[in-house]
Amino acid sequence: MRIIAGTFRSRHLLPLRKLKTRPTSDMLRETLFNVLGPAVEGSRFLDLFAGTGAVGIEAVSRGASFAVFVENHARTTRLIEQNLASLAITKNVRIVKSDAVEAIERLESERLPPFNFIFLDPPYAAEGDYHEVLRSIEKSSIVETGTIIIAEHRKTFGLPESFGRLQRYRVLCQGDAAFSFFQPHS
Repeated sequence: MRIIAGTFRSRHLLPLRKLKTRPTSDMLRETLFNVLGPAVEGSRFLDLFAGTGAVGIEAVSRGASFAVFVENHARTTRLIEQNLASLAITKNVRIVKSDAVEAIERLESERLPPFNFIFLDPPYAAEGDYHEVLRSIEKSSIVETGTIIIAEHRKTFGLPESFGRLQRYRVLCQGDAAFSFFQPHS
């Protein structure tokens, strides 16, 4: 696994070993960031179910000004720390060891400015997590009208077109995976 573009282009990340996780592939991350384009530069990026941290680190490499990595498992959280350390990324990043809904509530209670991008990639088998987390995001002050929420999921798993004020505006399929893009509407 490597960083695709930006400051840390072609640098390798430590993989997850003996853990039941499915990191977002290099090709899929490249597709995602090609879609997000230059808007990533200077953005605030939230990586839920962060795993290795590859998606959030890619955002930092492409100029995101602040990134939060949310991961519930201690071994995986340590792996994110190691990947950040291997790239000497020490500023404007934060790791939250928590489940996604609890992390959203914590970030909201801290009155942080809204995020520009929120990426979520729960285990594909945990279909209920998509609904629970998207409902939590929908009600949260960590999003604003321009926030883009991206859910990675199995191509065969269909997410609803809306979650309250979150409206899906695009589905992008690649291989067995898909990205569903949502934005809040007032």
